[in-house]
Formats: sequence, C-alpha cells, structure tokens
Amino acid sequence: MDGAVCEAIKICLLLQALSLNKPKIMSNFAIPPHVSERIVQLGQRIRIARIRRGWSVVDLASKAGVNRNTVTALELGKPGTAIGVCFTVLWALGLEKSLDAVADPDTDAHGKGLEASRRPMRAGRPRKAGNDYDF
Repeated sequence: MDGAVCEAIKICLLLQALSLNKPKIMSNFAIPPHVSERIVQLGQRIRIARIRRGWSVVDLASKAGVNRNTVTALELGKPGTAIGVCFTVLWALGLEKSLDAVADPDTDAHGKGLEASRRPMRAGRPRKAGNDYDF
C-alpha cells in the first residue's frame, strides 16, 4: 500500500473513533434565563428550609429516599434534577402543600381570558321540547 493511502485510512479510523466517543445530543433545548433563575431560587429556598430544620444534606436525602448528590444538585438549581425529586424533597420537608397553588387553573387569569374570548357572544334560541311520544 502507498504511504499516503495508509495515512488516509489511519485518519479516517481516528475520526470514526472520535465520533463514537462523542456524547449524543438529545435535543437543542435551552432553558430561558428567567426560568433558570427561578430554579436557582427554588433550590436556595429548599436549602434554607433544610438548614432551619437543622438537617444535613445527608439527613434530607435519607428522609426523601434519594442520594445526597441529588439533593445538592437540587439546592444548587441544576436544571436536570427531576421534578419528582423536587416534589419528594418538598414532601420530606413538610412543604408539599406549598405546591397546591402551582399552575392552579383557578388562578390562571390569562387562560380564563382566552377561554372566555372563545365563548359564543350570545346564546341560541331555546329549543322546544319534542313531543314525539305524546299519546
């Protein structure tokens, strides 16, 4: 084999090996900055609640049934932390009732306005009852 061809094959094999080791990107999803800030705020609030109770990260993780690294990630506001973990940690802290107002349809003024705008402006005429079976 020619030296240049052999070198080209080596380069191709190297590039193929590099592409196999490259992490697969699942999506191009990017969290908006405002949402990211809110996640960090929630993590800080959870941390404050834990500290007020005098619990360590290990104590809270044990009560919630999760790993201490998961609690740390939640408190740091890492967006990849599962929502189920967040709800479970709030439950372990006794704060699960604070979730009752989250996305409550009764407090969704914007959604209610959109729904009202799609309602008919006037009601139709009342329909007469059919007496098809009048004997």
